[in-house]
Amino acid sequence: MITPADEALLRRAVDLAARAVDLGDAPYGSLLAAPDGTVLAEAHNTVRRDRDITAHPELKLARWAARELDPAGAARTTLYTSCEPCGMCAGALVRSGLGRVVFALSTEQLVELNPASGDWPVLLRDGPALFAEARVPIESYYAPGR
Repeated sequence: MITPADEALLRRAVDLAARAVDLGDAPYGSLLAAPDGTVLAEAHNTVRRDRDITAHPELKLARWAARELDPAGAARTTLYTSCEPCGMCAGALVRSGLGRVVFALSTEQLVELNPASGDWPVLLRDGPALFAEARVPIESYYAPGR
């Protein structure tokens, strides 16, 4: 359930997206907040400026949280973002251990506003293969007593 306090922080994320546009960057902004609403970190999209396809604000904040917060602290945070996180960012958010994500626009709404944002090529995938070989480094790393 989105509360009035959530809406205020979500508006700040939208403001970050607007500021990104003013700076010549893509229109996406995010912030990470503590349970009391204190903003811990914020970011906007710098994919074009940095020439880095991973420079999404959600991913930047997931990295920040993984570096700067212990797992219990990360689990208590909320990420506020102007758009629903893409698959890359959603995976990073899960792995960083953040507790919650609140977003303004859904992916479907974004595609309605910018149809090109939903036009991704299909990645061909083959596998699994070489199980007997590939399992060796995995088992040696995760072996009990390591």
